[in-house]
Amino acid sequence: MFAADIVRLVKRLPRDVAGYAIGRQLIRSGTLVGANMREADVAESRRDFIHKMKIALKEANETDYWLCLIQETMFNNVELQALVTECDEIIRIINTIIVNTLTKGQKH
Repeated sequence: MFAADIVRLVKRLPRDVAGYAIGRQLIRSGTLVGANMREADVAESRRDFIHKMKIALKEANETDYWLCLIQETMFNNVELQALVTECDEIIRIINTIIVNTLTKGQKH
């Protein structure tokens, strides 16, 4: 699970000012992706669904930023690269869901 992998990564960040600051931001955005997608699953309307998916997309983009910053400033290993790749895939998937949902709504 992506959020669980984010939590495990944050636990391994350096215990310094930068590690704590980036860790707080990353854990917030990285866990909100799935939380907002889960909320979208029980949306009250198509408009509500799209809104929640757009929030998930914003959180995923922010998470990608923090992951890339960690790569540049702290460490870069296979596990981190796998998280970056997974985050990029999540961004593409969410974007496709939003576009398809908007397109579907226009055809009716």
